[in-house]
Amino acid sequence: MSRLCEDIDDRVQTFLNRPIEGDWPYIWLDATYLKVRQNGRIVSVAVIIAVGVNSDGRREVLGMEIGVSEAATFWIEFLRKLTRRSLRGVKLVISDAHEGIKAAVSRVLSATWQRCRVHFMRNALAHAGKTQRRVVSAFVGTAFAEEDEAAAKAQWRQVADQLRPRVPKLAAFLDEAETDVLAYMSFPKEHRTKIHSNNPIERLNGEIKRRTEVVGIFPNEDAITRLIGAILLEQKDVYGPPPICKDFHAAMETGLAVVYPALSRGDMAAGPDGIRGSAAGQMAELVTARIISMAFAEPGLTGSPSLRVTLARRRQLSFSAPILYAA
Repeated sequence: MSRLCEDIDDRVQTFLNRPIEGDWPYIWLDATYLKVRQNGRIVSVAVIIAVGVNSDGRREVLGMEIGVSEAATFWIEFLRKLTRRSLRGVKLVISDAHEGIKAAVSRVLSATWQRCRVHFMRNALAHAGKTQRRVVSAFVGTAFAEEDEAAAKAQWRQVADQLRPRVPKLAAFLDEAETDVLAYMSFPKEHRTKIHSNNPIERLNGEIKRRTEVVGIFPNEDAITRLIGAILLEQKDVYGPPPICKDFHAAMETGLAVVYPALSRGDMAAGPDGIRGSAAGQMAELVTARIISMAFAEPGLTGSPSLRVTLARRRQLSFSAPILYAA
């Protein structure tokens, strides 16, 4: 068991400390809290994660760190560690409204900060009455539907002015958040649906929570790094684009398009936002597609369609699908 843990630790450390190559214009930052034993006490520690998209459209986990809190100094040191690994070309950083992150982004990366639109709307609706929340949500959403930054800001101010007489606190909240919430509007229109919120990294945090709830309380921080590092390494393996090879384009038009539908649209760096369902669901679709293809393409299979599928399914046992989730 100790040798197995050492092997996992080596792989995780290699992954977390690998050089970061190329430009990464979009970065998502977030943290989740876990319980760990320290000096005979049970305490909560922050596990912060950075996910980035490079100039080729490929998304990867860039780094992870464990700390006692999300203080600005902790975020600054984390981002400096990423820059020492050659992180460059960052234009936009997306996160929730945390002053520590905002200060660190400005100080270390000199990039634009995007306040997560989903978190903002939750905070904004807290200033409205229960009966007004649906109307307010639709009203504020009209600014997000505009085509360009200038029109979005003009609509934002109009919404704030119309809300000011009845809900002054909400109007003031909109005035304060305008620049940060609409920062993504200055970027290409094709990218905006992906960069306006923290949803991509929230899904990753959800997977981490699902795995760590089984453990409950970790014995030490090394155990946290081992488990979460393995999860992050797995996510990179599962969600990364398939390797480019001689038969890549032929595969893109057939089986791989089931798991990576965006590939059939010409997007060679399709990530979890460009694919359908969970990783397990995608792999199930790929296996099903392979079975059906075998049933009607292989000369050795004869008989009725249902019999062919049954025979193909038996042959499928020899097909080695990747392990999606480690035990």
